[in-house]
Amino acid sequence: MIDALVPAAFPLARPLLHRLDAETVHDLTLRGLALLPPRRPPPDEASLAVEAFGLRFPNPVGLAAGFDKGARVADALLSLGFGFVEVGGVVPRPQPGNPRPRVFRLPRDRAVINRFGLNSEGLDVVAGRLKARAGREGLVGVNIGANKESQDRLADYVACTARLAPHVAFITVNVSSPNTPGLRDLQGEAFLDDLLARVVAARDASGSRAAVLLKIAPDIALDGLDAMTETALRRGIQGLVVSNTTIARPASLAESALAKETGGLSGRPLFGPSTRLLAETFLRVGDRIPLIGVGGVDSAEAAWAKIRAGARLVQLYSALVYEGPGLVGAIKRGLSGKLKAEGLTSLAPVVGRDAASLARSA
Repeated sequence: MIDALVPAAFPLARPLLHRLDAETVHDLTLRGLALLPPRRPPPDEASLAVEAFGLRFPNPVGLAAGFDKGARVADALLSLGFGFVEVGGVVPRPQPGNPRPRVFRLPRDRAVINRFGLNSEGLDVVAGRLKARAGREGLVGVNIGANKESQDRLADYVACTARLAPHVAFITVNVSSPNTPGLRDLQGEAFLDDLLARVVAARDASGSRAAVLLKIAPDIALDGLDAMTETALRRGIQGLVVSNTTIARPASLAESALAKETGGLSGRPLFGPSTRLLAETFLRVGDRIPLIGVGGVDSAEAAWAKIRAGARLVQLYSALVYEGPGLVGAIKRGLSGKLKAEGLTSLAPVVGRDAASLARSA
């Protein structure tokens, strides 16, 4: 769904591309990226480097899971200037996901609704691709889930961790997708405690040093957030990703007919609730667990707000549908400009500095 490969060409190509089905354009984009010759992106300014999860990120702007589900074009995506790329979601056995159409643009809202249903080529295929990029530069993580028809979902997460941890920088445990029935039930304290314990044990048994992250839903109540953060801290999770898509439908949505489609809503309407949850999360964990802010990141200003709310890193995806791949560079330039304007040499002093106010007002 990046919709175009060359930033300068995107404004001209977007009207034509948006006449096509969104998933068709997504598939065409993946094929186009696969044809790009290998190249390194221009070096980032030193002020944008971030330390998190025992890793050094060249810049804080990452690609969220969902775009490259099969780990087909991770290196091509890194060449667009992302500081890191998260592939997946991946489930153990191949599954087709939900019937098409299953992704919808809401152009007046700068939003997307998807109900892919964790369509995946399966663990064997993705593990093979990630293993093949051993030794290459660039930080790549993987998002893992459970098969829809699984009889033991905890075992699915363990299987994915054991196979994939040796080949990635981090693993994101996804218990917050709204498109797999019952998956969000795993956010309950007892289930989550068992799940995280097993995933960490599987990572350790694999001999990997990959960080284990947990991705949470924006629709969670604050008492549920209390329990989740306490469980994550107790189990030694290295990071939290805040947040996944939402099942809520704000009354302000202009595309009222499309808003009736089932699935997870992402893009600009998610910015407020996800940033508020991010700030609430930072108020609970502080510097003990690095946070990745996701949801409605479509400008340098939005990324800066996520950082002020507590994010050490940010991720985006849906905004690329409307802004194109040039957005990555624009955000980095904007962040650099903001640092210079404040006389700062790194993002560290900005992380979480306005969490209390943003928790109330985002």
